[in-house]
Amino acid sequence: MAATSPVSRGHKGLFAGLVLPWLAAGIFILVVAMGASGEDSAIAWTDSLSPGGWMAWVLPTALFFWLVAGLLVALSILAIRYPETPRRGVLGIETTRGDRLFIALLASGFINLAWLGLALGPQWIALIVCLVVAAGIFRFV
Repeated sequence: MAATSPVSRGHKGLFAGLVLPWLAAGIFILVVAMGASGEDSAIAWTDSLSPGGWMAWVLPTALFFWLVAGLLVALSILAIRYPETPRRGVLGIETTRGDRLFIALLASGFINLAWLGLALGPQWIALIVCLVVAAGIFRFV
């Protein structure tokens, strides 16, 4: 009997159930951001997406949470297609992909706070530092 991929064994609906809502949320964020920008052709990055709302949702905040949701969707799909066993890295504890994502997000938060607090330069450089640290965490932790 030939081996079949998990997608051909009935996971197509599950993948669609994960990816399509994530894409729909991204389109919604884009439409709301363009509507909040008003008559200008450029997106206003610091204007509230919900004027008068209880929380100051701005486009970068919405994109951050959308990307984190995308990472969770990607990790869910990886867990379905390629189940893993926990591994022991340099920290000496067993970690899974989700654990490493959590550690990388925590590290990124602290790196960005330190970057802002110490005024080390443009914030996009901190993003590059965070990506390098996250790659290291996923490889060695």
